[in-house]
This record gives sequence, C-alpha cells and structure tokens, in this order.
Amino acid sequence: MSAPKAMPKTTPTITVIGSPTALIEVGGFRLITDPTFDAPGEYISPHAMLRKASGPAPAADQIIPVDAVLLSHDQHSDNLDHSGRAFLAKAGRNFTTIAGARCLRGGAQGLAPW
Repeated sequence: MSAPKAMPKTTPTITVIGSPTALIEVGGFRLITDPTFDAPGEYISPHAMLRKASGPAPAADQIIPVDAVLLSHDQHSDNLDHSGRAFLAKAGRNFTTIAGARCLRGGAQGLAPW
C-alpha cells in the first residue's frame, strides 16, 4: 500500500516582495500582485517623476512559476515596471482592469469593476 498524497496547504501565505508586490499562496495556487522587479531608479512621465529606492527581494526568477497575476493598473511604473512587464509573459494568466487589458494588447484579461 502506498503512502497517502499530501493535501495542498489551505492556510494562505503572503510574502511581501516589495511595495505593491506580494505573492499569495493558498491550496497550491500562486498569485502575485502588481509585479515590480526593477532595480532602484527613476521613472519619468509627462506628469511626474517616480523614484524607486530599493529593489525587490526575492527577484522575479525566484517567484516563477505563478498561476496568475492580479494587476491593479498598468499606467504607473510603481505598479508595473519594466521587469514586471516582462514577468507577465512568464505568468500563467494576467488579470487587470478593462483599460489595462487594452493597453497590454491581449497580454491580460480585463475584469469589470464590481
């Protein structure tokens, strides 16, 4: 008789990666929020300059695989930076706003406001 299979852990675990980025794990499902993995630096837009003071811990390659990304919005680098955009291609599925999904051109599924 073989040993019984271990059941997936059902107690959620949340690992803060940095600023808006967190890894949420429950029952074997891995979800990451607002992926930002760039090194410290500045992001200049027509309306503002954002300064990132510290890098992520752990790095993007230490997070993969993930089942899904939940992206609050794609318009600001403090919620989706350059490395975060590259991370989207490696994730299982990407969910964001309808406007964000249009901006990402098929790289995400837009969710209607609830």
